[in-house]
Amino acid sequence: MISSASAARPRAVRGALYLAALAALAPLSAVAAQGAGSAPGRDRLTVADYFNWEEVGAPSLSPDGKQVLYTRTWIDQLNDRRESAIWLMNADGTKNRFLVKGSGARWSPDGTRIVYVAPGEPGGAQLWVRYMDAEGATTQVTRLTEAPGDVAWSPDGKALAFGMLVRGGDPWRIAMPAAPRGAKWTEPPRVVTALRYRADRQGFLEEGVRQLFVVPADGGTPRQVTAGEWNTNGGAWTPDGKALLFTSHRVAEAEYAWRQSDIYKVDVASGAVTQLTRRNGPDNNPVPSPDGRHIAYTGYDSTDATWQDAALYVMDADGRNPRALTTQLDRSPGELFWAPDGTGVYFNVEHEGSRNLYLATLKGEVKSVTRGAQLLTVTDISRAGMAVGTHTTPSLPTDVVAFDLRTPAAVARLTDVNGDVLAGKQLATTEEVWYRSVDGLRIQGWIVKPAGFDPKKKYPLMLEIHGGPHSMYNVGFSFARQDHAAHGYVILYTNPRGSTGYGSAFGNAIKNAYPGKDYDDLMAGVDTLLGRGYVDANRLYVFGCSGGGVLTSWIVGHTSRFAAASANCPVTNWLSFVGTTDGASWYRNFAKLPWEDPSEHLRRSPLMYVGNVRTPTMLMTGVNDLRTPMGQTEEFYEALKMMKVPTAMVRFNNEWHGTSSTPSNFIRTQLYLRSWFEKYQQPPTGRLTQEDAR
Repeated sequence: MISSASAARPRAVRGALYLAALAALAPLSAVAAQGAGSAPGRDRLTVADYFNWEEVGAPSLSPDGKQVLYTRTWIDQLNDRRESAIWLMNADGTKNRFLVKGSGARWSPDGTRIVYVAPGEPGGAQLWVRYMDAEGATTQVTRLTEAPGDVAWSPDGKALAFGMLVRGGDPWRIAMPAAPRGAKWTEPPRVVTALRYRADRQGFLEEGVRQLFVVPADGGTPRQVTAGEWNTNGGAWTPDGKALLFTSHRVAEAEYAWRQSDIYKVDVASGAVTQLTRRNGPDNNPVPSPDGRHIAYTGYDSTDATWQDAALYVMDADGRNPRALTTQLDRSPGELFWAPDGTGVYFNVEHEGSRNLYLATLKGEVKSVTRGAQLLTVTDISRAGMAVGTHTTPSLPTDVVAFDLRTPAAVARLTDVNGDVLAGKQLATTEEVWYRSVDGLRIQGWIVKPAGFDPKKKYPLMLEIHGGPHSMYNVGFSFARQDHAAHGYVILYTNPRGSTGYGSAFGNAIKNAYPGKDYDDLMAGVDTLLGRGYVDANRLYVFGCSGGGVLTSWIVGHTSRFAAASANCPVTNWLSFVGTTDGASWYRNFAKLPWEDPSEHLRRSPLMYVGNVRTPTMLMTGVNDLRTPMGQTEEFYEALKMMKVPTAMVRFNNEWHGTSSTPSNFIRTQLYLRSWFEKYQQPPTGRLTQEDAR
């Protein structure tokens, strides 16, 4: 049971700017309200409240267990962006206050200081250290030209380890003649030689590799610890402070290896690297035991499955005697924490839409520590056995919580950062549903019902589809769904086959068959709700982004039961997608390479069924998207226009993959979606049935 420990806090930008922003969006909101019910009153949570919404994350306990640091994110309306700050409170939630601007705060081993990341000189992200005494002095520790990551204190508190990109030189020089004085020549071309040369939300990747560094905690010159042509990930100190553990794949042509990595140890003084694992497959997330005798990590044997749950392993500190502790769990462990006495490892587990804390002992016993339909993410465990993390449910936004590992059912809610926003609001309710699909497979989903729901009425239905496709919808609070429900919609969201959190076989069920039977899983969910009598069969709508966009564009080519659809950031042509997305891994998701046999790529492409589409279909994609590039949207849009199917292409500025990272674009996404749906109040004539599509 969750108890509340603290509540109110100040708000930032309000007033005229806030009202002006809402006024600009009001016409779309009014359109959205028509047909789905009257415009929501002030007792509903809608986009009008979004600019005041806050998020919390990464709570950590001081070494003495008396204080909690956490990151708090708010929306800067003037600059249309999210800002982060570090807050501090007592372990019981009292004395909750702002500490410093920045993120990623970590306590020093003795609790006298914290390190965090914030802008500094000469520019960009830098490491800062703040003393936690009454004076509160801060020191900029680094003056880097690249952003640091994976920051970790040395056990004695004298040094900081971090990872950073080390740029490479120009590998190809040509003998260009000197430019005449005053000449304005075109910028030189970008020369690309790497297999993976760009990444969504980053753009073109700089030539270079990520290496590990150490720097004195009171400031100084960073010293590079690792070297070579291979990227290093992580950087956990061994308890003796002599070495760092990291993940890499230090072999020739490592960029061509698919899901391969090993765990290494680097001596901080000499730079000597020792390989600790040699599995054919990925090994990741090394965490040394408190006494330094063991290392916990995650991994699995190499497989061509598109999804494989990892297991928790433990090996001796020198890499010998590796053994799996969770072979019977069939769920991937996340965020590893050694028990204070070193007898086992705690970890978070996603299972059937929820996340809870588990414990695996060195004897091989595995048990759940916490239970329930909740999204609990433990982020730190103290030496005294106190755990902190974040917690959310469909009716509770994310907040910081704490509990004693000896009494895990007594979870205390330490923050209530959105209590003022929710004051006086009636929220939609969320009901879990299980139903049978083809092959008799059980599928889990959730039904979001508007506040004041009346089962005797008929409601329009939104079918919401997740991306990935290997990901998991969960029971966490969703502002977006609450907003849609406030406008009179019932929302169904499900985890069809291919989703994570249900075991390796369930996740791998779409291997070389995506989209496929996952479409049947979604349709069975819609049929289940229609059978309950409160959904209007003439007002069925479907949408999703990324993998959800794939399935939405597939759905409209295989049935005309939906009155309208929105395929957001979709893949519509696998043949053109695999070579233009931000990485080569998608080539592995087909039985053959496209130049060997393109038939599978074409058969699984929604574009090949566009001649069947009757459903009005909107497409929304970020103009900077490198994961599902804009060309995928444009291909489907042009095809729909050729077929004279009602369509619209909404190109979101300042967005990479997805359409909602910018605060104003989140609101636009909500409003364009409902506005499009409200244009269409019944399915198209000449309906294409599921059987016709086959």
